[in-house]
Amino acid sequence: MTLLTPTMTPALDLAVAHDVDTWRRATSESFVPLKVTVDRPASFRGKMRGKRLLPDDLAMIEVDASGHAVHRTEELIASSDLKYFKLGIQLAGTGLLLQDGREAVLQPGDLAVYSTDRPYTLAFDGDFRSLVLMFPHSALDLPTEAMAQVTATAISGSSGLGQLVSPFLIRLAENLDAIAGPNGARLVHNALDLVTTLFNGELDARVAASRDPHQILLARIHDFIESHLGDPELSPGSIAAAHYISTRHLHDLFRELGTTVAASIRERRLERCRRDLRDPVLADRPVTAIAARWGFLDSAHFSRIFRAAFGESPTGYRAGA
Repeated sequence: MTLLTPTMTPALDLAVAHDVDTWRRATSESFVPLKVTVDRPASFRGKMRGKRLLPDDLAMIEVDASGHAVHRTEELIASSDLKYFKLGIQLAGTGLLLQDGREAVLQPGDLAVYSTDRPYTLAFDGDFRSLVLMFPHSALDLPTEAMAQVTATAISGSSGLGQLVSPFLIRLAENLDAIAGPNGARLVHNALDLVTTLFNGELDARVAASRDPHQILLARIHDFIESHLGDPELSPGSIAAAHYISTRHLHDLFRELGTTVAASIRERRLERCRRDLRDPVLADRPVTAIAARWGFLDSAHFSRIFRAAFGESPTGYRAGA
């Protein structure tokens, strides 16, 4: 048996298990620590194949197993500070996802997202296949607090934006070898861009349906920030002016979300820079040009905050690709 391990080899990683303990170790090493329960342990079997893109902290793994459930418990959460989103797409069989007081029944083609920093349960009554895309909170160009509104919500793969995103991810599951190649990280980031668009659409629909002026304003502010990330003049003052509110009101809005305007802008810009530094298409572009593209005009300041966020310099991070 080979457990999925975070290697940098070009081949896909593989895990095969015929007992619950082996499967628990495999799932915990491939994703985050999880508790596994099985109604019929004697007949259990499971297989995983995929890739952990370690420098970007991304994983794309296809799971093929008999019926069981995985649980992210309070105790397991307390033992680590890992914060990821996991996007699951049901390929075969039926699943049930529970998180944040909601539950979603997942049919083939359906998508749903859940977060590893809060308890969840994912249960399958019988044989199933699913594709899981796991990524840090910071990798999604949407506010983490907003995403809490759509966890454990089934998104149909046969209507709306889902009918565009779901087939792409299904094809990716059928061609997982592509993510083990030199452009694997770029391909996964392209998938993340589609996922961002999908959930942004879900959030916009919820805001429109709620007709809550507070939520509508926040949605407009987040969209404005995203569309102006490359503008070095982007600031609380310019954001407030564009929405005809005071800067104090703007700061109060972000304080309610548990963050600040400056921190939100900085985190989004840094994540865009990090992605560009690993993009093979941009390999010849100077680090200073990438920083400037996302509003960082002071190269020394950019290097300091990049190192503080990711533990190494922009040049060192790019060299590790």
